[in-house]
Amino acid sequence: MAALNRVILIGNLTQEPELRYTPGGIPVSSFTVAVSRPYTSAEGERATDFIPIVTWRKQAERCSEYLTKGSQVAVDGRLQVRSYEDRDGIKRIKSEVVAWRIVFLQRLKKKPTEEVIEEPIENEINQVPLSEEEIKEKNQSFGG
Repeated sequence: MAALNRVILIGNLTQEPELRYTPGGIPVSSFTVAVSRPYTSAEGERATDFIPIVTWRKQAERCSEYLTKGSQVAVDGRLQVRSYEDRDGIKRIKSEVVAWRIVFLQRLKKKPTEEVIEEPIENEINQVPLSEEEIKEKNQSFGG
């Protein structure tokens, strides 16, 4: 019996990716992608689906580093449906796409790091030329 579980999406991030680490130290990133439906309603509006995405390991770190809210991505992965009990003991079901490949579809801006302020370096171009008398004085003070 054949089976296939594959999801391919193109959309935009609705928020910044959230990077976490498992107790074993494995990076995992999650974010939501907004995907417009290909048709319009009777009122002329396009419906949008908001699909949760999960990435793992190096890909999770790259997504967290380079993607921001509004970034356009292509997602290739599988649909995962899992159940859990919330804090009140109510059984919940969650559907999400576990991505094995994320393609960044636009020029990305690396998130800004701490700004480093460079101090000006003093060089010969920045120095005011010395007069002949000042040159003689300097030479004499160095034993010349």
